[in-house]
Amino acid sequence: MKLWGGRFTKEENQLVHNFNESLSFDQKFYHQDIQGSIAHVTMLAKQGIVSEEDRKAIIDGLNSILADIESGKLVFTKEHEDIHSFVEANLIERIGDAGKRLHTGRSRNDQVALDMKLYCRDEIDEIDVLVKKLLEELLKIMEANIDTYMPGFTHLQKAQPVTLAHHMGAYFEMFSRDRSRLHDIRKRMNYCPLGSGALAGTTYPLDRAYTAELLGFDGPTLNSMDSVSDRDYVIELLSALSTIAMHLSRFSEEIIIWNSNEYRFVEIDDAYSTGSSIMPQKKNPDIAELVRGKTGRVYGALMSILTTMKGIPLAYDKDMQEDKELTFDAIDTVKGCLALFTGMVSTMTFNKEVMEASAKNGFTNATDAADYLVNHGVPFRDAHGIVGQLVLFCIDKGIALDDMTLEEFKAISPVFEEDVYEAISMKTCVEKRTTIGASGQEAMKKVIAIYKEQLK
Repeated sequence: MKLWGGRFTKEENQLVHNFNESLSFDQKFYHQDIQGSIAHVTMLAKQGIVSEEDRKAIIDGLNSILADIESGKLVFTKEHEDIHSFVEANLIERIGDAGKRLHTGRSRNDQVALDMKLYCRDEIDEIDVLVKKLLEELLKIMEANIDTYMPGFTHLQKAQPVTLAHHMGAYFEMFSRDRSRLHDIRKRMNYCPLGSGALAGTTYPLDRAYTAELLGFDGPTLNSMDSVSDRDYVIELLSALSTIAMHLSRFSEEIIIWNSNEYRFVEIDDAYSTGSSIMPQKKNPDIAELVRGKTGRVYGALMSILTTMKGIPLAYDKDMQEDKELTFDAIDTVKGCLALFTGMVSTMTFNKEVMEASAKNGFTNATDAADYLVNHGVPFRDAHGIVGQLVLFCIDKGIALDDMTLEEFKAISPVFEEDVYEAISMKTCVEKRTTIGASGQEAMKKVIAIYKEQLK
């Protein structure tokens, strides 16, 4: 008979049990469920609702269950509906009637709401650590490459020269915002639903603020109906995870392109590559491709919970059980992607000479050639047309702007002088961009110093 079976005259159908049960996945909550129960009974004893003797017996019993689960001595069995009934049934079996008092002033509705919050909070902390490790690796790359020139792109077309440090800095900004989102979600969700009961609170004189304090929350939630039916924090977390996955996917896409035979900007370490079963020359960027592919899986979790929650009336409904599997999967997916991606980035090497040659041969200094003319009195619209002619000349000759002779420059515009070569060099094109956030070395040093402070 189920713990709730007093009102029922027969056991539920086995198919119903299989469809209804959640222990197969909410067993992930065992630590949080026991943590919450210890706090709850500690508060009950403080309020005189249970005896000190029962408090001690219950806590000792719960700790023994925790130890046995973690050692593998106690295994999850199919007859229990969920982690809550599993823990409570085992507690009663171990300590007798005292175990039956644990659920005083509590419902499974506020219990599962607590467990989900505790689990998400713990996972946010772990994901934050993983994002920080990735940021630390990006910062190392930036510090080592403030003078590594490469083409910057728009529309996947070479546009203007930048540095590898500047390019990596764009991703540093993205993942910094991801950390900020995680911190915001953690702060907003950090209120304790325990003590809300099924939906209307309880007649027992609970000290909800004390329970919240024991569990590291900023305070108790203020509406018992919302407390048991709120999954906004799950939606926010899945949204943040989707954004992290999107950033990882964008980054992966670039690495895949850079790793191609045509670009050869990067060499991915053998430990993060695979080969072909038929083509012995192949070295495939499978980790980057899988990270890119798994983004859709994380998006799916977000869309699923949004769809599940959109039609649920107050307060708790069984539909909300669907929040768990997809959230667990999205969390595990993003954590795995972050760990592997960080390892891949930290071990890949950059072909600096190829990057710089690509920038030169892609006419990324064309805008600077136009600026040179403007600084010598040529209207910008005329300068734009002149440089367009330079580019056509170079394409026809198969050379870069830097390779043109002064006579060839002057044949198109007599304004050009010997100093044009310095004006359109990769170093000048990058270094004269000195505003904060730009690619110049001095600007990059300032930004790197700011990033170091952020990571402390």
